[in-house]
Amino acid sequence: MRAPTPALKYVITIGITMLIGYASGMVTRDAIDTWYVTLNKPWFNPPNWIFGPVWSLLYIAMGVAAARVWIKAEGVALRGAMLAYGVQLLLNAFWSIAFFGMRSPELALVVIIALWLAIVWCLQRFKAIDRPAAWLLVPYLLWVSFATLLNVAIVRLN
Repeated sequence: MRAPTPALKYVITIGITMLIGYASGMVTRDAIDTWYVTLNKPWFNPPNWIFGPVWSLLYIAMGVAAARVWIKAEGVALRGAMLAYGVQLLLNAFWSIAFFGMRSPELALVVIIALWLAIVWCLQRFKAIDRPAAWLLVPYLLWVSFATLLNVAIVRLN
């Protein structure tokens, strides 16, 4: 069996990442207009419409970063980097399930702290293989840092 071409690696990593993002959005969608609107939110909470475009761009950047690593690495380095990527991606999806699906900002806070740590781990793994791939994850880390502050504020206000 032939290895996937670089172009196919981009399609696969962006596709899987976007698919997980889409699934997370499905969990979120129903709760936005029902449960989420009832929560007290901090003054710095962005309008709801901003989350979809921001997450879409972040998921694309994450997929591009993963493809770059897949193209450049092999063996143990690739497996370690993809393990870190997979862990952070699953935690990303579980945050939506915890916060919106289970309607538990407290559980979501635990998950987002683990997610933040997993992103740092992934970023370090990616940096050892491809510095631009690591830089592609920096906006994601910053957004999750902001989301962590939002999560903390929502727990405190509710």
